Amino acid sequence: MSIVENKKAWHDYTIEERFEAGLALEGWEVKAIRAGQVHLKEAYVILRDEEVFLFGAHITPLKTASTHIQPDPIRTRKLLLRAEQIRKLIGKVERAGYALVPLDLHYAKGRIKLEIGLAKGKRQYEKRDAQQERDWKRERSRLLKQRVKR
Repeated sequence: MSIVENKKAWHDYTIEERFEAGLALEGWEVKAIRAGQVHLKEAYVILRDEEVFLFGAHITPLKTASTHIQPDPIRTRKLLLRAEQIRKLIGKVERAGYALVPLDLHYAKGRIKLEIGLAKGKRQYEKRDAQQERDWKRERSRLLKQRVKR
């Protein structure tokens, strides 16, 4: 079940491979995510010292959060992946020029997981082509529905 999806990532990047990662979260973050107070629009994933981190994801603290902590809505969160997956990502990102983008925050077996994508940036003309293709598919399905009604 999806909590939040990064739709901008599909517009700006061509996703070639996907990975599911766990997140190292604090208690107030889990409660806020379950309440739907999370945004991935400006978030990105970075590799540092053979570890993977999520930057820029905004988790708005709930008003009922504990008073003895100071919640930081955009703190850096560690992503939990297997060592062989991290080595594969390091090779692709550093040598092949790929980017890591967060795609979807969802529940898997009661746990909060983040789907990250190994992506290449789209050029402007590729974005226009993709938009034209979506428009054509929408128009084609509309025409077929009209034809069936007759």
